Amino acid sequence: MIQLIAVHPINPQRRLVAQAAAAVRLGAVIAYPTDSCYALGCAMGDKAAMERIAKIRQIDRHHHFTLICRDLSEIARYAKVDNWQYRLLKGATPGPYTFILQASKEVPRRLMHEKRLTIGLRVPDHPVPLMLLEELGEPLMSSTLILPNDAYPLTDADEISERLNGQVDVIVDGGNCGMEPTTVVDLAGGELKLIRQGRGDLATLGVNS
Repeated sequence: MIQLIAVHPINPQRRLVAQAAAAVRLGAVIAYPTDSCYALGCAMGDKAAMERIAKIRQIDRHHHFTLICRDLSEIARYAKVDNWQYRLLKGATPGPYTFILQASKEVPRRLMHEKRLTIGLRVPDHPVPLMLLEELGEPLMSSTLILPNDAYPLTDADEISERLNGQVDVIVDGGNCGMEPTTVVDLAGGELKLIRQGRGDLATLGVNS
């Protein structure tokens, strides 16, 4: 049975968020709100939970999983960041952007893109996941909560519970947070390459829309 944890979207109750973090440490797959849309998450080193998320999303090893980080310094720990990349990241975090970068040795190999050895990273501008990350003390392995054959991500806790019954363990209900996923940019090839235009403003990245 799914555990539903309803939190205030602006001032989340720490004791409730701590419950979600404790569940993640024990191997739970959670659904949680972000500054773009709801996402699925699990502990960074939990292979079984990661495989459960991959099964829900029906994605393969060529999919870029994302590490949700607390701040820019944490991104720099889990990715190889050059000066030009750092300047761009500094201007766009926190925010609804996912950055593809070369993974560092701190990232488990199974989370990396199989051939490129890259990883998606981002810092959300939303109090619920930021508090969750504080409680965890490490990044959260994450993927947008959009189901196969759906055009848009799920954004309502009741619908998430109904459609993912038995597939996720915890839903952190922070209310409707939107249906537009992050803007994804690849920074691993020496220059910025737009992969997906989403909620994030391209002007922040110095890209003309």
